Order: sequence, then C-alpha cells, then structure tokens
Amino acid sequence: MTNALLQLHPSPHQEVPLQGLYLQQKLHQLGNSGTPFVYANFLSSLDGRIALTNPVTGQSTTPEALTTPSDFRLFLELHAQADCLITHGGYMRALAEKRLGNILTLNTRSEHADLIHWRQENKLPKQPALVIASASLDFPIPKELESRKESIFIATGRNAPPERLKAWQKKGFQVLITGTNKLVEGKPLTEKLSRRGYKSIYLIAGPMILHTMLEDRQLSRLYHTQSQQLLGGNDFHTLVSGKPFKNSLNLKLSTLYYEAANNHTSGQFFFQYNI
Repeated sequence: MTNALLQLHPSPHQEVPLQGLYLQQKLHQLGNSGTPFVYANFLSSLDGRIALTNPVTGQSTTPEALTTPSDFRLFLELHAQADCLITHGGYMRALAEKRLGNILTLNTRSEHADLIHWRQENKLPKQPALVIASASLDFPIPKELESRKESIFIATGRNAPPERLKAWQKKGFQVLITGTNKLVEGKPLTEKLSRRGYKSIYLIAGPMILHTMLEDRQLSRLYHTQSQQLLGGNDFHTLVSGKPFKNSLNLKLSTLYYEAANNHTSGQFFFQYNI
C-alpha cells in the first residue's frame, strides 16, 4: 500500500495521504432519516471488467491482478462509514464455499483495526447492519455471521418462493419485501431501510443492484477504481447490467486521484462521482 496519492481533481494538483482519505468525507453524516446517503464502490480494468466468468463452472470472480492493498484500504474506509451494507445471495454462496473472502466484517486483528476505533469514536456500532438481496432466497448464512442475526435483513420481491421465505423467518431473520415481482427494487429497499433509521448505506452487491439503484435514482455517489491494465475475455461482468436506462445518467466528477505503477501493481485511478 502506497503512502500517498496524487490528487488530479480538483486543483491544485498535490500529493495527499492515502490513509484517512475517504474517512475525512464523513459519509455517515451526509444522510438523514428521510433521505439516506447511498454509495457504491467498484473496481475495474481499463477495458471495463469487474469480474471474469469461468466458462466451465459459470462462477465469476474478481481477477487477483486487479486487487491492490491501496484499493482495499479505501474500500474498507467506505465500509467503516456505513450504517448498513447491501450484498447479494450469490456472494453469500461464494463466501460459504470459501471462493471469496469475508468483506462484510471489519477485522480487529489486522492492520486496519483502526477502523473499528474510528466507528467507536463516531458513535457507530462495531459492525454495520447487513442486507442480503436475493430473488431465490437460496443461500446460506456463514457461521461467522450468525452472531449478527439481529442486524441481518433479507430483501426479496413479493413473488419470492414462499417456503424459503417462511424458512428464513422461522430462523429469526427479518425479511423485507422490496419488489413487485421476484427482484429487489431500489426505491422500496431504500425507503424500508430509511424507516429503520439507517442513514449511510454502502452498496457492495454487484451490477444488477447498482442498475436498479441508478434506475430508481437512489444512488448518491459512485466510487470507481480503474486499474491501468487490459484483461480481455468474452465472459465478464461490467459495472452495470440490465436494460438501458430510461433516461441517460450524467455523473459529475467530484475527485480524482492517481497511484503510479510500481514493481508489484499497475497504476490506478480513483474516481468519485456525485449523481
């Protein structure tokens, strides 16, 4: 992890420390009980790949070449400011199968333990609440998350499988109906979380949920790390998937930082867009 980034926008161009860069934005103070501050963060290659799909297994993963300590630190700084995280059932399956690491919990036994203290100093719970969006309701809850049951919500559509819905309720999980069909919709989900007092909501749920949040005009800010490398490949995911937006979305660049390439990683840009 580098110690500093080059600020390219806004002027003046200058070096800024990486650690604490996003914490100073105090995102947990930007929302209110009526209008939560909803933000998302994505990492992609220069040719727009956020994940590659294995054509044999059909499983999608973020290429290891894209990940860097600097990007992960900033990801966690956004995590630390959230009242609530939104993920999806596919990630829960991958987590249970050990195909992906746990990014839902801030770890006190790591170099980022300062983020737990930051939450305490800012009067936030030790860990954010968690929303799992799923149409099928077919996923497990890993053991390491079972102790957080009271702050875990399952979001689904009105036509979700009724047997699975009842099964989750019997296990003590709160189910939120936030869509007219099977899929979760952005505005109903945001409104239900707002009624529960969540003011800063971090979206780490993939391109489909990002699409519905953008379509419903529920996203406040988009963070995007762009690694300066080309991956290619025919089977991949990009930032947004789904139908074309009814109206074009014009994003306003708020900040832009650059980390130069070194012997271990490619160069990368850190974009921040207000919507």
